Amino acid sequence: MGIRSHLLMAAVALTATFGVAAGSANAALDPKALTQVPFDQYKFEGKPGGPQQVKVYGDPDKPGPYGILIRWLPHTNSRPHLHHNDRYIVVLQGVWWVNTGPKFNAATMVPIKPGVMVTHHKDEIHYDGAKDEGALIWITGMGPATSVDKEQK
Repeated sequence: MGIRSHLLMAAVALTATFGVAAGSANAALDPKALTQVPFDQYKFEGKPGGPQQVKVYGDPDKPGPYGILIRWLPHTNSRPHLHHNDRYIVVLQGVWWVNTGPKFNAATMVPIKPGVMVTHHKDEIHYDGAKDEGALIWITGMGPATSVDKEQK
């Protein structure tokens, strides 16, 4: 299986996790074989009024694979930018809004609904965020996940 297949399978599992409440059957799991982190124990961080994120595995600031959750609060957006590595994104909750190109235009952003996988192709300009409702997205890729501002006014 290729990296995209593995990423899609992980994203589908995450989507299922957020849609189904955990049962009490987990008490019998061997912690040497499997560990769990309930969603309410994730510590999202970020600037006030901006997207909030939690590192699930790896570190997007360093070389190597990473997986992060980003919570877009209502009425928050990034500005046109690019990344030097591909990034694979699945919407888990809410509606995530995206667009491409160097000129920011909230009116032409396209809605992406839960379960849809999007690829941010390396070195291509895009921007994203949330409108009236927030969104929770899962992003995975290879670091470092540098973000380069490309907005044209």
